[in-house]
Amino acid sequence: MKKYEQVAQILSEQIARGIYKMGDRLPSVRHLSGQMGVSISTVQEAYLLLEQRGITEVRPKSGHFVTQQQQRLLDLPATQAYSARPKETSTWAKVFHVLYQAETADALYLGRAVPNLSVGTLKPLQRSLAALTRRGELRGLSYDYIFGCDELRKQITRLAVDSGCNLSADEVIITSGCQEALASSLRALTQPGDTVVVDSPSFYGSLQAIEACGLKILELPTHPEQGISLEAMELALEQWPVKVCLITPTFNNPLGYTMPDNRKKQLVELLARYDTPLIEDDIYGDLSYEVPRPRTLKSFDKAGRVILCSSFSKSLAPGLRVGWVAPGRYASRVMHMKYISSMSSATLPQLAVADFISRGGYDRHLKKVRSVYKRGRDYLLEWITRYFPEGTRVSHPQGGYLLWVELPKSVNSMALTTAAMEKGVGVAPGELFSSTGKYSHHIRLNYAECPTAKMERGVKLLGELATAMGRAE
Repeated sequence: MKKYEQVAQILSEQIARGIYKMGDRLPSVRHLSGQMGVSISTVQEAYLLLEQRGITEVRPKSGHFVTQQQQRLLDLPATQAYSARPKETSTWAKVFHVLYQAETADALYLGRAVPNLSVGTLKPLQRSLAALTRRGELRGLSYDYIFGCDELRKQITRLAVDSGCNLSADEVIITSGCQEALASSLRALTQPGDTVVVDSPSFYGSLQAIEACGLKILELPTHPEQGISLEAMELALEQWPVKVCLITPTFNNPLGYTMPDNRKKQLVELLARYDTPLIEDDIYGDLSYEVPRPRTLKSFDKAGRVILCSSFSKSLAPGLRVGWVAPGRYASRVMHMKYISSMSSATLPQLAVADFISRGGYDRHLKKVRSVYKRGRDYLLEWITRYFPEGTRVSHPQGGYLLWVELPKSVNSMALTTAAMEKGVGVAPGELFSSTGKYSHHIRLNYAECPTAKMERGVKLLGELATAMGRAE
């Protein structure tokens, strides 16, 4: 990134955080030059870039000011109403239709929750895989211990310390991705017809696991910054025979929220009073833009009621299929369901990931992608501000690489998805993230890849299509 782009990004972040609000005058060129220790020409180029992106405007003889357009960007998606009662879910047809469309080489896929696989910090992991293969060790081709490789389980416990958890290797079970961890946990705790509480919107993979188990879903209102409503949770526990709660409290997919620590603690204590287990999906937890990363719900659990699920699919690469679960008091039942599902997970990628972590590769990789994803978020927010229709609302995550966009109600996200895909741009429509048909004017976008002109053109196309749909109504 060039020097003037760095200056522009710093100013953009300050505006996004509200340090400079709509109509505020920004520092003079000379003042900012001295403050940041850069040349006057660098500051001038940075201000020109912000002006081109629609974030600032120049007023003759007055200076640079934050535009109204940037202020509109800060509006968060609205919190949806409480679902009246538990409902059975059946969204697989929509999920299959959207996710398994024929791929083309030149299409732009903004709807898939896939990390950046082109960063150089993944090369040591590739070398670990290659070295293990070259050595011809039979262990990598055989079944390993049913709980998973000891080397990896030990590394996971060391990583868990950053999230406030004090786990032993014996408490960790390796799974084939986080999806198997979630599904095994659900099967271990429920019977068909039971009720599961989820945040809303909720990851459609979780909804599919719930659907496959024949369970009912109760979606609770969820704030785009504070997370799931504790008041609604207590009401649900009093009113319905809730068997388990399943949420993603840190860099949530798709809403992007991270529950504050005090609310995480309150949630764990509330569920403990009702003796209700909680399945925590922490798959994006390591992708915090700030360090230390946020604490897990599991870190507040004193009685083993929280089942912590995670994976390296979002922080490293989905093709590894290396996930894990710390089931607490439910270890025996979860292990049984894991055995029924896949017996044991692939050995070779486990050994490679363990080696990668032990050599410091994981820490270096996280440091790199955190900056990449934060930059991608800022660019995507700017493009949405510039190109999307009036009334658009958007999340502002502090980690991960997913944005939740609320469009005007006149825009149907399924129709937008179809129209955009015909022009080579893929998005995830909001209806996938609910069992009740909500979020029909929402979409999820991925900003993991480094910002490019092609990506900006894709976002512009989405904005134009959404604007046209709104006018047609």
